[in-house]
Amino acid sequence: MKTNDIEKLIIIGSGPAGWTAAIYAARANLNPLVFAGRPKTVPTTILPGGQLMLTTEVENYPGFPHGVTGPIMMSYFEQQAVRFGTRIVTDSGQTPDVSDPDDGHNYSYHDCKNVDLSRRPFIVVGEDDKEYRAHSVIIATGATANWLGLRNEQRLATSGGGVSACAVCDGALPIFRDKPLGVVGGGDSAVEEATYLTKFASKVYMIHRRDELRASKIMAERAKSNHKIEFAWNKTVVDVLGDNMITGVRLKDTVTGKESELPLGGLFMAIGHTPATAFLDGQLELDAKGYIKLKDPYRSTTSVEAVFAAGDCVDSVYRQAVTAAGMGCKAALDAERWLGAQGIE
Repeated sequence: MKTNDIEKLIIIGSGPAGWTAAIYAARANLNPLVFAGRPKTVPTTILPGGQLMLTTEVENYPGFPHGVTGPIMMSYFEQQAVRFGTRIVTDSGQTPDVSDPDDGHNYSYHDCKNVDLSRRPFIVVGEDDKEYRAHSVIIATGATANWLGLRNEQRLATSGGGVSACAVCDGALPIFRDKPLGVVGGGDSAVEEATYLTKFASKVYMIHRRDELRASKIMAERAKSNHKIEFAWNKTVVDVLGDNMITGVRLKDTVTGKESELPLGGLFMAIGHTPATAFLDGQLELDAKGYIKLKDPYRSTTSVEAVFAAGDCVDSVYRQAVTAAGMGCKAALDAERWLGAQGIE
């Protein structure tokens, strides 16, 4: 299983990319060890199961014709990985029997505190300061959507109450159809989200704190020419209204300070994402936004040999479960081939 107490492969992260990498690596007899992360308490914490743990209904992932909740889908991924021999770092040192709904609650998964990629074998440090050595590492820590930080925003986002950070993921759900929807943001991503939502909404309001969009000229013109898009210029959201379901937002004018209410049937955040790469402490080459750079866009190789990356910590464009899973597959295959080339079986 190990070579002189050195893990063949450690996977950091447990979203679609991490679990898919674990499934492929486990089936290749690499006996991978996964740092699954902690329940989200601070922005830099890796969320076990990734951002899908905050998604109520997933209807665009192949193989689930009737849809599935994000947490259930991630539990299926995890069960499949463990079935083939994936191990998970927990406070007890034991991998839970995830096929037993009660057993999984008896263990606390661990996050990765930091890594040392400057020497071989690599050193991965757990949150309890225990060091693990590895011949290869897959980084699949994802990225977190940026939120406004409002209490009711977070409550309705996690309860399926009509607040989301992904229009492509959730915009087609019945709860949003033929209703006025809001998009917070003014960049290219916000325009893309708003344009996509016009397929389903009665109207889409773009809420922006300035009096002009930050989006590129062509994207801005596309939004302004869409008759279903209206602009709430010089406005910030100071509260999200609604108990079980969003009913609207309270806006504050950034010029006059005057507050007003805007009735909405859904609210989408489009104010960027933050990749969970700070723990790397500059040891891998990143782009200007903090996403991991790949040496080859068709592979998962990074600036450090034997360190591979997959999922939303790499991908600032698509950020979909299915693309993350595909990247996790590639990372596991790349790691397997690298290990084989080194004679590590």
